[in-house]
Amino acid sequence: MSDESFQLYDLRVEVVCPPGKRIMCGAKEGDYFTLKGEMMYLPPGQGISIYSLASVLPLLASKQRMTHENDWMTTDASIACPDPHCPSQLKIIRTGITTFNHSETTVVPKST
Repeated sequence: MSDESFQLYDLRVEVVCPPGKRIMCGAKEGDYFTLKGEMMYLPPGQGISIYSLASVLPLLASKQRMTHENDWMTTDASIACPDPHCPSQLKIIRTGITTFNHSETTVVPKST
């Protein structure tokens, strides 16, 4: 049987804001969630605005994958809050690597 493993980066997505500025989305500086594979985890008692989540969600699957060192996806990590009056950003941080197996993530067989 061939090796069916693949690796994805674990991510931490953290709220950052210029000092003294007001965050409009209900978050606080340092609030975060983590992503491991397809699973998102929030610390107990902490939430995230669905609008903030919507702004970063399309990028997360790409940020989990290995990218070329010159690819902008490797270097760019800060996503603006979608509220034009809010100065906060969500910073995507690659924190580790987890190995997954194809057969544990889908029922579709690998083609040979």
